Amino acid sequence: MRKIHHIEEIDFQDDMMIIQIDGKKHRFRIDEISRRLAAASRIEREKYEISPSGYGIHWPLIDEDLAIDGLLGIRHTPSKLRDKVSA
Repeated sequence: MRKIHHIEEIDFQDDMMIIQIDGKKHRFRIDEISRRLAAASRIEREKYEISPSGYGIHWPLIDEDLAIDGLLGIRHTPSKLRDKVSA
């Protein structure tokens, strides 16, 4: 399986989530990325699963999923549209 992102570390400090992705640390305000995470307890936030491909993170205790590309603002163009644009 091809790994999309390498997620090395996730930490929560006050109202911030600090995550190391592909060797670089990123900081996100929790209330800006997820209402469920913002309302979650410390225990609920710290219980997460990283997808084997590195595509996303799942918090089973609050049934929340975040895609890494979404967090980083990476947008994908459907292949049909991409083919039309490059023609």
